[in-house]
Parts: sequence; structure tokens; C-alpha cells
Amino acid sequence: MEFTWPIRIYYEDTDAGGVVFYANYLRYMERARTEWLRALGFEQDALMRDPGVLFAVRQVGLEYERPARFNDELEVRSTVEGVTGAAIDFRQQVWRSADQALLCHGRVRVVCLRARDMRPTRIPAPIREKLQPNRDPR
Repeated sequence: MEFTWPIRIYYEDTDAGGVVFYANYLRYMERARTEWLRALGFEQDALMRDPGVLFAVRQVGLEYERPARFNDELEVRSTVEGVTGAAIDFRQQVWRSADQALLCHGRVRVVCLRARDMRPTRIPAPIREKLQPNRDPR
């Protein structure tokens, strides 16, 4: 299951050299995961209230291939690679739309935490059910 989210590069995203600041790719990937969860029917603020869970990044590994620049249109492609009791492993890629150039790619592990004490907990069943193979979140 792949989920794609569009991003446009604004001036504020760039560094003094006119290219996207490297840490912003993490922000774009975070937005894509948030929108993926929303497309599945789950709002993060509602999940914090009931059933009282939130998702936090546990591990990240990125590789940068090419720069993005001001006004580029990008696509963040997210694929769930694995699910355990309390974690979801994503493969995420950032592509430039105009020439389909791969700019950045990596793996991100998010963990499910109880909101009240930030301790790991099982991913709620309704979310797990939507993570089954052959489910399209759109």
C-alpha cells in the first residue's frame, strides 16, 4: 500500500544556498504520515483523547540523492513495510514531480504510545485492521 502526498517548496524551506534545508525532508515525511493516517480515517488529536494513544518517531535513517529548490513540486511516497504490536515501519521517498527524480529516501519507525504516560502500547485494533494487505487508504 503506497500513499502519496504533494508538497510545494516555499522560500522558507530553503537555506542560504537556495536548496531545501536537509532537516525539512523529515518535516515533509511527517506531514505525509499524518495525511496517510487521516486518509485511513484517524485524526491524531482524536486518537489522543480516545483511545488515548499517539504515535512518535523512534528511529530514522535517510539518504539524500539530489537537492530540491524553491517552488519545486514534490511527492512524498510512503509505504508501510511492517507492523508489530506497537510499531509501524515506513519506507518513505521524496520525488520531484517535474522530472520524477528521487531526492531523498529512508526508513522511519513510529511507535504507538499511551498519551497519559508516554509508554509503548499496542496499536489500536481499528488502525491495525486498516493496515492489512491490499488496503488503499484513499
